[in-house]
Amino acid sequence: MSADGETPAPDTSGKAVQDSRTGPVVAHATEPPALIDSPAIPPADSATGPLAVPPATGDTTPPPAADAALADGDLWQHIRSGFAMGELKSPLIARYEKWYVNHPDYVERMTGRAQRYLHFIVEEVEKRGMPMEIALLPMIESAFNPDAYSVARASGIWQFIPFTGKKYGMQQNWWYDGRRDIISATNGALDYLQKLRDQFGDWELALAAYNWGEGAVQRAQERNRKRGKPTNYASLKLPKETRGYVPKLLAVRNIVSDPARFGLALQPIPDRPYFAAVTTTRHMDVKLAAELAEISLEEFNALNPAHSRPVILNENDNVLLLPADKVETFRANLENYGEPLVSWQAYRSKKGEPLDQLAPRFGLSVEKLKRINGIHPRAKLCDGQALLVPRSNEEADSEFEAFNTHLPPSDPLLLNAITHTVRKGDTLGAIARRYHVKLASLKSWNSGVRILRPGQKIYVVPRIKPATATRSATSRTKTAITSTSPAI
Repeated sequence: MSADGETPAPDTSGKAVQDSRTGPVVAHATEPPALIDSPAIPPADSATGPLAVPPATGDTTPPPAADAALADGDLWQHIRSGFAMGELKSPLIARYEKWYVNHPDYVERMTGRAQRYLHFIVEEVEKRGMPMEIALLPMIESAFNPDAYSVARASGIWQFIPFTGKKYGMQQNWWYDGRRDIISATNGALDYLQKLRDQFGDWELALAAYNWGEGAVQRAQERNRKRGKPTNYASLKLPKETRGYVPKLLAVRNIVSDPARFGLALQPIPDRPYFAAVTTTRHMDVKLAAELAEISLEEFNALNPAHSRPVILNENDNVLLLPADKVETFRANLENYGEPLVSWQAYRSKKGEPLDQLAPRFGLSVEKLKRINGIHPRAKLCDGQALLVPRSNEEADSEFEAFNTHLPPSDPLLLNAITHTVRKGDTLGAIARRYHVKLASLKSWNSGVRILRPGQKIYVVPRIKPATATRSATSRTKTAITSTSPAI
């Protein structure tokens, strides 16, 4: 059960993490229960009506969207017009359809988040001539949560592990993680999927390889050849999760095709770009960038989740994504802004440097320095890590807010944690009681936190492991958690 009390979807197995013979591959968070869901943006007031899906045409290049489908400006209809994957005989499709039907709130949050990113993904899928079902794959991977993080260290809406992210051009460092960047991760995922499609010859096998690993699929095919059996997706002996991976995507496809038939409604999404890219040439605080664009910090973070610290460095990525109607506002406000753009900086600590000597140099208490940087409350010495500190002592008096810090937990125990989004009126005691954990434990999991603010993320280690409890990477299992960033 996730932090907001959702019931898990049916679990079909453990998670594929890496192919031991071919090296790390993309690791995936495919099960809805594996995602600690964060609140979506407010839902629209109306929903799309029933719209028929074109008949399946098999594994072919999807036809261009019909003019009539685009005339009403509904992105869902644009998506429907491009569905092209063939049907699959599997009872799992109906099973997943039933789960989504029984969890309309989950569908609403997932599609609410999707409206920020989906138009861009649809355009990229269309450019490559891929079936439009591929645009729905982040629903399976991450429920369109850019902060989804797994014990296999997979991150972002497409759930790349570090190795594969770097292989497909996603920069990763202390300040920035391109696996969470919407543009770079989408392009990397589609490039990888197209490579797998060319390699295996159909989309079902390509998706199986995306989930399980191309080497694993190749070996499964070779085993079937030796036995004189077919080597298509339905005939291979696959892990439970991989066997359910394509059925789950097709279940989502069927629901999007005709939501009314399933008693569901999809929030309308205009068939136009949600965001636009703005080039920056100067470092600036994340919080200030949001203010200059006149949008909420949550909205800015949702569009720019790759920035791991509260300072944007242009050498990591000089493009910011902003709502399309806020680009000129941002440019005008930036041009007229006469104050410093940065209030935080990085300090490379020396190994063995005492924290109680370092903190006063930057006008911080030891406790605050630890809290800012996620250092264990009992730590006394630095280990040579980069630390985030105020640029001047004048800034130290302002209370640090853990905004835009999309960092995985450093304590291995917390890899099994869920996250609770603090709401107005929450207290540590109330949260501890809600999850049936000790108050002292709750504080220790969260670096001795004492003050709560709405939107803040609190780690909670479940007292009883859920049915989808994780195993080690070597057993190819994985459960996604969200990082310590604000809710989306």
